[in-house]
Amino acid sequence: MRMERLSHDKIRIFLTFDDLTERGIQKEDMWREIPKVHELFSEMMDQAYNELGFDASGPLAVEVFAMPAQGMVVIVTRGKLDRETEPSHLDELEEEVYEMEVTLEQSDAIIYRFRDIEDAIGAAKRLVHIHTHAGRLYHYQDQWILLFDPALFDSASYHALIAVLAEYGEASSITPAVLEEYGKIVIPEHAVKVLTEHFA
Repeated sequence: MRMERLSHDKIRIFLTFDDLTERGIQKEDMWREIPKVHELFSEMMDQAYNELGFDASGPLAVEVFAMPAQGMVVIVTRGKLDRETEPSHLDELEEEVYEMEVTLEQSDAIIYRFRDIEDAIGAAKRLVHIHTHAGRLYHYQDQWILLFDPALFDSASYHALIAVLAEYGEASSITPAVLEEYGKIVIPEHAVKVLTEHFA
């Protein structure tokens, strides 16, 4: 389980499928009201407080993004309480701590982000032996993003693809729709082949 602070009131948590399996949770359980998921959420909030100082009291908006082969990304946003709270009222608020609004988004697309173009090129050079006709390259929020359609890969090449991408970049919770709307498409098709040929 890995987490990072996005802003004062927002954090992002990366859960691998191993994290879920260890706790007896299936991917489909993440948006169900079951005790195991509540236990996991409590554990995540404890860790967020210890590591990031993120106080999860009050209403929370929770977005869960499922990503193939990589796990889940959970984005937690703390809402504003309607009334001023004094320390003496904290016990009464205990019931409100996990008052959540949960949305789930799932994308089959394989999406990885890279800090600089060199990392994306490095990944492409390793991937050219797996599938030369795959991938689209976007530029979005000062990062380079490679998007792949998993339907193009058989099981072995799919896992090889994920292994290489994870070595050079980081799984992203951005959806294809956001990339289409707000990102700049740099290489619309055959990104692996184009990057390898142009930066040999």
